[in-house]
Amino acid sequence: MNPTNESDKNGRTVYQVNSVTNPHPVSHSVSHHDSGYVRKKMLRIGLICPYSLTIPGGVQSQVLGLARELRRMGHEARVLGPCDGPPPEPFVTPLGNSLPTAANGSTAPLAPDPSAALRTIRAINDEAFDILHLHEPIAPGPTVTALLLRLAPMVGTFHAAGDIVWYRRLSKGVNWLANHLEVRVAVSPQARELAQRYLGGDYEVLFNGIESDLYLRPEVPRSKQNTIFFCGRHEPRKGLAVLLEAFKKLPDDTQLWIASDGQDIGVLKAKYADDQRISWLGRISDDEKINRLAQCSVFCAPSLFSESFGIVVLEAMAAGAPVVASSLEGYRNVATHELNAWLVEPGDTSGLTEGLARVMNDKRLSERLRQGGLIRANEFSMRRLAEIYVEIYHRVLEREKHLAGSQPKSGFVKLFADRLLRKPDHV
Repeated sequence: MNPTNESDKNGRTVYQVNSVTNPHPVSHSVSHHDSGYVRKKMLRIGLICPYSLTIPGGVQSQVLGLARELRRMGHEARVLGPCDGPPPEPFVTPLGNSLPTAANGSTAPLAPDPSAALRTIRAINDEAFDILHLHEPIAPGPTVTALLLRLAPMVGTFHAAGDIVWYRRLSKGVNWLANHLEVRVAVSPQARELAQRYLGGDYEVLFNGIESDLYLRPEVPRSKQNTIFFCGRHEPRKGLAVLLEAFKKLPDDTQLWIASDGQDIGVLKAKYADDQRISWLGRISDDEKINRLAQCSVFCAPSLFSESFGIVVLEAMAAGAPVVASSLEGYRNVATHELNAWLVEPGDTSGLTEGLARVMNDKRLSERLRQGGLIRANEFSMRRLAEIYVEIYHRVLEREKHLAGSQPKSGFVKLFADRLLRKPDHV
């Protein structure tokens, strides 16, 4: 993926993001004509996450990472979302506890209760954000509350792929809600396909970002013993059972680290209780995860289906760990077989055994994948992603100024208009 800038014939800056897996570049045009809109040096940005920010997850890490980068750029970015415990960052506003909710073969920590909705309303009003950035806008909870209120212009990023239960159940009722988004972004072609299938509309495809510097730990030595690392919440689609079957056929001097928890993982632990080569780590902190990525001989992502974007693969690459992963569309967004990862067919136990053995035992191959992975991870810079989103934010705010009053207010907002703190002011 190679970001490039250029100007179009009207003198507007066009930002392009090209991916080897997506031949259609995404362009973002920001007009500089005299529309009465003047850019602020600092924007107040509210990023809303429907998933508990204290429970590890791909969307959560993207939201927090993007907020950190926006703040480094000088913007006042805050994250609003459920928290089952102390907020993970000082810039997080907790919206209450989450409730486990079935979704896409997984259990999502959502907060669809009225108390979370009331906290969301108060937080959005109190912060008087210039713009709101909703991640998984249709997920039950704070993002839907924000869509209903329309207290500020909104950008929506769609992460999920596969088939999500709330899309099926709510699609007939939420199409009009999605129309409240000024811009719709999908993190991959697969995520775009899911959103379009149920919601219609146009979507810009933007990559997930990664804070590469956080993953480089040259002071942490690689394990001298062949060690495989698996990290992720246990659910059937993540393929841990396939990995364990493949691992049985590997030599006795091979280790397997499993950083995972979740429903029914005890069944797998009992089944393989006699294999002393396996270390069951449970849920681990991000810091320990990065340390183990720096230590392991190979990181394995054996998912079976419904991976929207290979962020877990990118994290391993950024840490310099050779990757063996399933050849899913979501993972192929970032990984290329034999260039920066070894890819095998999903569910192919023998192929996974062979791939793991080959990468661990062929030092030249391992080093080639490691170096290729480092290069690939750097192409997905969180800073570059933040810069593109800032351009989108400005584009939306310019449109708001140019088309003032074109977006009708909700009945709730009209009722309490005198108490609203956000006053659009772009000069």
